[in-house]
Amino acid sequence: MTEKRVTIERWSRVISLISLDVISCFLAYVLATWFLHSAVEGGYGFPFLAATTPGAALHPYFGNIQVAVFIAIYVASFALFRLYSSIWSVSGLNEGLMVLAGIAVGTAGCLLINFVLSFIPFTRGIGFRNSSRAGICLAGMFLCVFVFLTRFGYRIIRRLVQDASAGSNEDKKPTLIVGAGYFGAYVHSQITNGQSAPDCVTIGFADDNKAKLGMRIDGIKVLGTTEDIPAIVKKYRVQEIIIAIPSISAQRQAEIVTICRETKCHVRLVTPLRELNDAPTMSDIREIKITDILFRPEVDLDLRSIEGYLEHKCVLVTGGGGSIGSEICRQIALFYPAKLIIFDIYENNAYELYCELKRRHPWLNVIIRIGSVRDKARLDAVMDEFHPEIVLHTAAHKHVPLMEDSPAEAVKNNVFGTMNVLKSAEQHGVKRFVQLSTDKAVNPSNVMGATKRITELIVQQFARRSVMRCMTVRFGNVLGSHGSVIPLFENQIRSGGPVLVTDKDITRYFMTIPEAAQLVLQAGALGETGAIYVLDMGEPVKIYELAEKVIRFHGFEPNVDMPIEITGLRPGEKMYEELLTPEEQKAMERTAHGRIFKAKPEPIDSEVFNEKLEELYELAEMNSPAVVECIAEIVPNFKREEKNTEKTA
Repeated sequence: MTEKRVTIERWSRVISLISLDVISCFLAYVLATWFLHSAVEGGYGFPFLAATTPGAALHPYFGNIQVAVFIAIYVASFALFRLYSSIWSVSGLNEGLMVLAGIAVGTAGCLLINFVLSFIPFTRGIGFRNSSRAGICLAGMFLCVFVFLTRFGYRIIRRLVQDASAGSNEDKKPTLIVGAGYFGAYVHSQITNGQSAPDCVTIGFADDNKAKLGMRIDGIKVLGTTEDIPAIVKKYRVQEIIIAIPSISAQRQAEIVTICRETKCHVRLVTPLRELNDAPTMSDIREIKITDILFRPEVDLDLRSIEGYLEHKCVLVTGGGGSIGSEICRQIALFYPAKLIIFDIYENNAYELYCELKRRHPWLNVIIRIGSVRDKARLDAVMDEFHPEIVLHTAAHKHVPLMEDSPAEAVKNNVFGTMNVLKSAEQHGVKRFVQLSTDKAVNPSNVMGATKRITELIVQQFARRSVMRCMTVRFGNVLGSHGSVIPLFENQIRSGGPVLVTDKDITRYFMTIPEAAQLVLQAGALGETGAIYVLDMGEPVKIYELAEKVIRFHGFEPNVDMPIEITGLRPGEKMYEELLTPEEQKAMERTAHGRIFKAKPEPIDSEVFNEKLEELYELAEMNSPAVVECIAEIVPNFKREEKNTEKTA
């Protein structure tokens, strides 16, 4: 649709509304004058018993300007309150209040002019001066009725037609909306309008506020609380449930989703506010995920401290298109950075994130640069171009079994990629550098974990001699990230099974992607150079029990119609992970943030360390198998189990 056509349609609507208001004003004035004239003739009895006709009552006034003045004042008042720029087909309480305000101000304006004219001698012949104040007020009341009918009449008629054709809803899915608040009402209105979920029809609401029980929203009853959902589903043969409570806590969300899933209905969920940047819309209603029922305590962020080091700053995120890197970028966008530079070697992920961020934050100056952290010259070029003040380094090879087979690649990317980013950042005046590490760096049993431990030591080396504040954030597995356990389980279930678990007693620490990203930013705000910040991951989770939950979530019974197969530990895999070494545990300090702890750097011989790094670099460039032995010399507590090495061969 061209801009000219849009302008014509907009003005056509405005002119139509003004025309309706002119007619309404005239009719209101006619009725008010007739009403009062008849009342006087009828001795203030029932006015319409009087014999006076409207024409006879109005005849003395048609020769003056009172009707024109009356109309002009009200049209101006309506324009003042923007009654000609509202979309009345989806209007609500706010528009209704604006109608009342416009009529009140218009009536007050008419009364004021009438009062002023009564003191001006030469206006004696003007009819508006001769109008009674009672007549003006009564005309305003009639006008209120007419304006509401012209604005909301269409919706009333549409509702009557819908009620008359209720039988046509028999082929639609009976839908229960959980949440009888603002968003629940919004979801119902969208279903009713046919603008979303055209195959659904709302049969009722469920809400835990018992004061709402039995009450109605747009004629639809609140049928019970969330505990009553199974009974409601059975009684009304519900097929679809929409959980429409954006402000829900993670714990309560898990409880409600579990209740709804047990009914075997199709369940959808509005994305919680904690995961959104703006108010939710129908596009934010999504299918439920396994992570929706895995309750974790809410992350309590110190927004002021995060804002203090991100707002109006140029921030560069390496690996910004990855699972965690992209979520960190989404979180950074909330704090109004001057520029957000996404540096990644995978252009598809980076481009998709760019489109998402520009859609959600049109004001955001987000820039994509493609390149590898292995390429120091490319990093220097990007640093020269933008001069970032903050660098968040998330780029890394992370898959344990793959790095067991390609240890030299793990060294090139994780160790010397980090070295390149640190050197370039220092040379270009970066103020703060935050590196992401892993719990696998603690007493590592695999190459990936050992390389991340080396990067922790490198960051500490830079922190000792650089004015740049350097720190590391260490956490465990992230639910839903690329290649993590839950997507793997779900793919196995979709393929018909079996679900593969390495050991029945293996445990891991878990966090959600938003939770990990938020705590990384919070740790960066703490900003003590050289520190290793360790995130509180809660209690470790048994992978076997997690597999059972995922299977039940998808409607199967573990080891009945969906088998679980024990495969044995993979190369480099441990039965359990640790967040701190014994030495770090002794010196650990709690930070001001309740879920972040600080481990102090362990002393190392810098000269020996740097010599070994040079040797490691040469071996990695030659793709020599000896890189593993060199890693073990740098990280003495790296214990690569023989049985795992044999499996690799």
